[in-house]
Amino acid sequence: MRAHPVFGDSLMAGLLLLSDVVSLASGWSAIGGSTLLFVGVLLVVPVAFRRKYPLGSSYVILFGGIVQLFTHGGLDTGLPIRMGDFALAIALYTMVAYVGRRQGLLYAVWLAAGTLLWALVPMGGTLDAAFAVFVIAVIFAFSWAMGEFVGARRAYNRELEQRLKLLETERDQQARIAVGEERSRIARELHDVVAHAVSVMVVQADGASYAIKTNPDLAEAAVRTIADTGRQALTELRRLLGVLRSEDRSGTQWVPQPDAGDLHELAENCRAAGLPVRLETLGDLSALPAGLGLGIYRIVQEALTNTLKHAGSGATATVRVTQAGEQVEVEVADDGFGTPHDLVAVSGGNGLIGMRERAGVLGGTLEAGPNPGGGWRVRAVLPLVPS
Repeated sequence: MRAHPVFGDSLMAGLLLLSDVVSLASGWSAIGGSTLLFVGVLLVVPVAFRRKYPLGSSYVILFGGIVQLFTHGGLDTGLPIRMGDFALAIALYTMVAYVGRRQGLLYAVWLAAGTLLWALVPMGGTLDAAFAVFVIAVIFAFSWAMGEFVGARRAYNRELEQRLKLLETERDQQARIAVGEERSRIARELHDVVAHAVSVMVVQADGASYAIKTNPDLAEAAVRTIADTGRQALTELRRLLGVLRSEDRSGTQWVPQPDAGDLHELAENCRAAGLPVRLETLGDLSALPAGLGLGIYRIVQEALTNTLKHAGSGATATVRVTQAGEQVEVEVADDGFGTPHDLVAVSGGNGLIGMRERAGVLGGTLEAGPNPGGGWRVRAVLPLVPS
């Protein structure tokens, strides 16, 4: 019935038509068959289209009532009321429920005026007419109340559907944002793992190629470092890809993420790769939150990787991590001749972008640039509790 409103309204119009035909028996000869049929069509047929065309069908029914008022005569000489007149109450309900309260009120005023005119002229203003007006007013009031109830339900359903659509849109947007953030996080992790390992392997391979004839022992040590670094990188990559592939995480090997307490091991790895690193720490770094510790480790790792790639041979690096009050200061500086800053930015710069993103996620700031006396310097200030 809701999917095909014209079908349901046609059934209502058919029942109303049958009732109206029965009521026409007494007035067929006095008024004329053509007039009765014409008014009946105006009253009953628009009921079948009341939900599809509520405004037009309601005023066609009203016009049929006006024609009946001037053609059907009074109690003694005609048929002042017929079963088809219930279509006027149906039209009032339709106006309130499907068009609006303002249009429904205007329609009710027309009905009230027509009812009073009907009571005074065809009915002669008798007590029977007053009682009929009272009954008609009750019917119209019931139609108005039903229209208000159904109209409110329809408005509530429309608002609910709009909210559901809005929630679906917000859900899709949040899902896209979450996917973008997860992609950025995975890209940072992959960059941190691959860039550091590959940089160490490249430096060691260059050193081994130079020393393979003059110092075979040194070349052999460099090759072992390359192998160990490659295996460590492969292990981390397998673990990260396992997290991405496994939906239930059943086959994933979980290993604790590095934190600020692993900076000593990172410095040792860089020294083994040929970069002298001096590590200075102040404060209890082991008590830092896990996310902050991982961010500090990744920033230092990326800064040392850039030093390995760009500082040149003979460069040294200094790492200072200081916890002062409610914030942690991280500084990584080298004294190499390096690569000009513009060339570093043009050649990639993903490491600097990743470090800034990590600092931003943690609620801190990061500065990177050449030292006035030579070399490169990275400085990050990270709060213990992000704002």
